[in-house]
Amino acid sequence: MDSSQIPAVGGNGTLISQTNDTTASAAGANDSMQNLNQVSNSIQKTLGLIHQLYLTVSTFNAAFQMPLLQRINGLVAELDNMVKLAEKCNIQVPMEVVNLIDDGKNPDEFTRDIINNCIAKNQITKGKTDALKNLRKHLLEELEQNFPDEVESFRESRAASAAELKRLAQAQSVLPNGDVRVKSEH
Repeated sequence: MDSSQIPAVGGNGTLISQTNDTTASAAGANDSMQNLNQVSNSIQKTLGLIHQLYLTVSTFNAAFQMPLLQRINGLVAELDNMVKLAEKCNIQVPMEVVNLIDDGKNPDEFTRDIINNCIAKNQITKGKTDALKNLRKHLLEELEQNFPDEVESFRESRAASAAELKRLAQAQSVLPNGDVRVKSEH
């Protein structure tokens, strides 16, 4: 495995090969969409076959035995085709969504709840950071009143330190939040 491929573990424990090549990822996205469309079409065809089978069974008499067997065989063949097509798709659905669907609820509720929880946690975190910023500001104001020379020295030291960190970050391609900038390989 070369340096452009990074193994990652998928949600279901399968290894997924990630590449930095944008054309490969675009082609993979197109293949995934095509596979998903094929599965969707197979599901629609299966639903149609089930409806036909229902009509055949609901009006069944001895003369319809052969068409019934043909429709059952067609349904089995389409279900087998659907399984084969589904194996090509790498879709990971959270168990919570599956459980909601099993309970007869709308899966959009799961998405709404996740977003609302994220918003609530974001607001809590924002409140904490704002409180710490206000505390820092208040402490610096109090220290400046009592120890003006030391606070000036502290501010000069912080400015020099920040300038040095910025220079190092630019030299090492480090983003301001501490992440490393990765250049894509073509």
